[in-house]
Amino acid sequence: MVLLRRVIGDALRARRQGQHRTLREVSSAANVSLGYLSEIERGQKEPSSELLAAICDALGARLSELLREVSDTVALAEQMPGVLVPVVDEPAPVPAAAVRKATNRGVRQVTSDGAVAVQVRQDSPLKATLRSTRVRPKDRDVVCAA
Repeated sequence: MVLLRRVIGDALRARRQGQHRTLREVSSAANVSLGYLSEIERGQKEPSSELLAAICDALGARLSELLREVSDTVALAEQMPGVLVPVVDEPAPVPAAAVRKATNRGVRQVTSDGAVAVQVRQDSPLKATLRSTRVRPKDRDVVCAA
């Protein structure tokens, strides 16, 4: 199962790290405690809409952009067999060109049109970790989600 708070936290962390900013800088700008922002980024706390807007403002991002990234990541997870439902030992058959098994058990990588890559690690039957990478013209935006 994909937890929305983890996907949001990973998207926030990716944006912050992409700007080479510290938790202290962003927490100060968003007027939130450093510890609480850290818990949000780790997916341990789910921020209110007001707090999420303040964090986005501190990162110089629109709330709609962040929510779109989160939505895209969850949509990709929904398309992958066994991500949002418990996985049995062997996943459902998927074309070899689209899925590549990695060395770790339960890890699959899916690439869509060469612009989006999603790596899924099934930590347990109810917990999956997602990492998606989107390649945009002239720059690269990495969004980590779980």
